[in-house]
Amino acid sequence: MKKFLLSYRILIVLFAVFISFAFGLKSKEDKPDKVYLFAYSTLKNNGKNGLHFAWSTDQKNWFGVGPEHPFLKSDYGSWGPTGKSMSEAFLIKDDNGIFHCFWGVQDDVFAAASSKDLMNWTRQSYIQAMKNVTKKESGKSIVQNIKVSKKGGDYTIHWKVDNANYASVTKDFKTYSKAIIDDNKVPQFSEITLQGETQKGTITEVDWTLIDSLIKSMESSKFRDKQDNVSPKSDSLLFVGLKPVTAQISIDGKKSKKISNMLTGMFFEDINYAADGGLYAELIQNRDFEYSLHDKKGSDKNWNETMAWSGNFKLEKENPIHPNNSHYAVLTKSKISNSGFDGITLKANEKYDFSVFAKGAKFTVKLIGSNGETLVEATLKPNTSWEKITVVLKVAKTVSDAHLEISSDGEVAVDMVSLFPQKTFKNHKNGLRADLAETIADMHPKFVRFPGGCVAHGDGIGNIYRWKNTIGPLESRTPMRNIWGYHQSLGLGYFEYFQFCEDLGALPVPVLAAGVPCQNSSDGGAGQQFGIPMEDMDEYVQDVLDLIEYANGPVTSVWGKKRAEAGHPKPFNLKYVGIGNEDLISDVFEERYRMIVKAVQEKYPEITIIGTVGPFFEGTDYNEGWAIANDLKLPIVDEHYYQSPGWFINNQDFYDSYDRSKSKVYLGEYASRGNKFYNALAEALYLTAIERNGDVVTMASYAPLLAREKHIQWNPDLIYFTGNEVKPTVNYFVQKLYGQNPGDIYLQRKIKLSDTNNEVHKRIGVSVVQDNASGDLIVKLVNMLPVAVIPSIDLSNLTTTEKASYTTFSGSPESTIVRPMAQTITVTAAFSKELPAYSFTVIRMKTK
Repeated sequence: MKKFLLSYRILIVLFAVFISFAFGLKSKEDKPDKVYLFAYSTLKNNGKNGLHFAWSTDQKNWFGVGPEHPFLKSDYGSWGPTGKSMSEAFLIKDDNGIFHCFWGVQDDVFAAASSKDLMNWTRQSYIQAMKNVTKKESGKSIVQNIKVSKKGGDYTIHWKVDNANYASVTKDFKTYSKAIIDDNKVPQFSEITLQGETQKGTITEVDWTLIDSLIKSMESSKFRDKQDNVSPKSDSLLFVGLKPVTAQISIDGKKSKKISNMLTGMFFEDINYAADGGLYAELIQNRDFEYSLHDKKGSDKNWNETMAWSGNFKLEKENPIHPNNSHYAVLTKSKISNSGFDGITLKANEKYDFSVFAKGAKFTVKLIGSNGETLVEATLKPNTSWEKITVVLKVAKTVSDAHLEISSDGEVAVDMVSLFPQKTFKNHKNGLRADLAETIADMHPKFVRFPGGCVAHGDGIGNIYRWKNTIGPLESRTPMRNIWGYHQSLGLGYFEYFQFCEDLGALPVPVLAAGVPCQNSSDGGAGQQFGIPMEDMDEYVQDVLDLIEYANGPVTSVWGKKRAEAGHPKPFNLKYVGIGNEDLISDVFEERYRMIVKAVQEKYPEITIIGTVGPFFEGTDYNEGWAIANDLKLPIVDEHYYQSPGWFINNQDFYDSYDRSKSKVYLGEYASRGNKFYNALAEALYLTAIERNGDVVTMASYAPLLAREKHIQWNPDLIYFTGNEVKPTVNYFVQKLYGQNPGDIYLQRKIKLSDTNNEVHKRIGVSVVQDNASGDLIVKLVNMLPVAVIPSIDLSNLTTTEKASYTTFSGSPESTIVRPMAQTITVTAAFSKELPAYSFTVIRMKTK
């Protein structure tokens, strides 16, 4: 082991020497005071690689920093071919020493950001360059060839659209004059040869210390990436020759602190068919004939009002059952079939509620197996005007590939064709799929965040999730496109979400858009489309306030009455509201965000607002989001990060230095990018650190939660499923063990290992908590080493009973099927029992 570590250190030294030669670095005494900085972007990867730098002492011999390391990336638009692009970046330094970068984004705006050091950038601004210019009739005006010139205290932004030159003037890089035709001579890009390629950009004279900082920043980033790139294979090399490790663990019952007991919650987003075709128990797909080509933006011609239906029928829109549900089917001496979601799963001897809005002739409904066998049928006779008809169907055999058929010898119109199992979670009408909901309930989530992250703020302003569209009679709800590329019936709406939380004994945490859509929007425009118009924001803010009244208001209030009419006169005990999700922290966002937060704080001061700090654990959105949270004194902010197992191993101290006097943290979305046991252990290890920091981290939830096989937009997920099977991952069982074993008191512990190597130390996690309600003491032990760990646990100032529940989760780090095993043993045995290589152990015992 020591021999390997020595070799490893030699390699690092050699790497540093190589870097010095690669970048032409000289000794400290020979370094110049001034050098030339070349800033540029390329068209590689569709222009998504961002802003790059090179430097030179003579403007002839250039050295790339990286090469092509991204110091700034464009965040404009969707993740499609033209989104997130940076074309022809132009860098200028103002009289105050601030750098300003401008670039094109393949749209009718130009982008800008500023920095003092070229590493930490301010929020990105997207300036509507052509706002006051009459646009051409066809197509979109694309702003190109952006350059900046300076005269006096004014900075002129020059650009080209459709072979015409325009300009706008700014003094502060915040406000810009109206665009005018530009007849002035504009600055030109410089061209250099870098690693055999010609690049176009700008040259600025700078201090050598700035270049030195850029190189060190790049090196640090690459080192972290290398450090985080771990796997069982790299472990076998890193820990070659390592012997079993002994761990002396001392726990003092008098040294403790209060922590949150809400560190395992649930984040539900309608992604991967998590709602329709998933948790929502409806078995008929496209029951309302409202699927649309727009759901998939026209990419699938078969995805339309007839999706999942077959047979001889026509679609009508005249006199629908509700204006929000405009299409219905008309059969004339014919039959139609619905295939459900990859077939309809039916269970022997269970009852199913069939319902339909119909008018016209008598018709027959059948459930038919894939072999053509009729499993059950019923004949129904509607009136001449729309009415809802129901019948209970019971099948005698279990099948997973049935379809529903409606046939008539006359003419009949049908809509809202529904088939629901009577056995739903807690037996609710319009309820949830029992096996999926029960699997979630077994995690003992303390809260539920819903209806999603990206789903909440939607793809474009018109796609923002409006909670009022999701309540009331099913036929009156407004179905909509799902940002993940399919359809939302909204049968699973806000009432059902609140009811699910209540059934779980979990607190509801609804998330509402902050007046802007997803920063990755592409529908109706790119980026955040500059947000809901300010003249419409009062109405939107009122919607947010009305939601709180709907959840908590008395039955005499307008929205409390609607809750009561839905069958729930008692309040839903709403305590938390999330505003925003992973937003681009822009001026457009901040103006609307502050408006919403202020309104909630003033009318409902008892509500805990959860703010947003962007999609990553670092960077501009993170820093700007935290700055706003500090200014608003928000009680909690929502952090997200999806990282490699190595990141979770190497960042267990992430929250150690957080200021306990400022906003608390809700870790709303996290995962280690995989469903192998190695990933699950990395998450278990990190959660020991989350518990240790449970005085600043108040809530946490893995994401995404659910994924239907064959319909997956995101991997990894916590629970996979088909129509008839639930497939929890190894990651799920880690969440379940933490969810079933929370604590609200953290006991300080000391660990002394027989091996002092820090890499060994980082892969052993210990958390000791006590549940104040039961008095139980819970010890969690994670071993991410390829060798066993032999613990010796010493507990002082706290007395336990003789027996302990001992649960071990161990196996191959590459496995996806290992499961926890539980037993009851003595506390003495539990405190010294060997921890297998790659294992997670939970010891729970009573205290006296």
